[in-house]
Amino acid sequence: MENPKQPPAREKSKKEVRSVTQRDHTEDLVDHYWGSIGYVFGLIKASELKAGLILSFYGILLNLIYQHLGMFFQTGFDKIILLLLLGLWLTCTGVSIYFSIRCFMPRIESSFEKNIFYFGDVISKFGNVQEFSKTFYNISLNEEELFLQLGQQIFIISKIADYKFRNVNRSIRFLALGLFLLLAMAAYYTVLIVI
Repeated sequence: MENPKQPPAREKSKKEVRSVTQRDHTEDLVDHYWGSIGYVFGLIKASELKAGLILSFYGILLNLIYQHLGMFFQTGFDKIILLLLLGLWLTCTGVSIYFSIRCFMPRIESSFEKNIFYFGDVISKFGNVQEFSKTFYNISLNEEELFLQLGQQIFIISKIADYKFRNVNRSIRFLALGLFLLLAMAAYYTVLIVI
């Protein structure tokens, strides 16, 4: 039995249901786009963290080698092979460090349309603060334009993340090759001492 003091429940029209559903879908899309941007920024941070760890490892390794380098040159062995391995190791180390440092270099992509989410464009391509604020507000009201701008930004930062990860991968490959050469040097040196 219905409570006589409460008004009867009103059924929502199809137009109202569609409006609520579309608003929920738009909010989900905004979350999806911003989540994608956050994910790619996380990848950029991860690549820079890996490059930093590689450089830290080299700092420790080079310090250890420098401390024991005198002992290496005091031996009276034929050092041509050892010097060759040392030269190759130094080359691999230098290349690996170079690629790690390249990962930290700012990567600016300026060959795309102006974008309200790119800091360089915000300052240089949208006029003064009032003009930018108006443009930002108008684009924010236009869902299609807003999602176009967000999609472009995802593409651009994905391109930057790809560049950084390629450099980190190259650095890791040369690190592995350098470690192999270092182990070969140590093994050859050990064999010379035993013989």
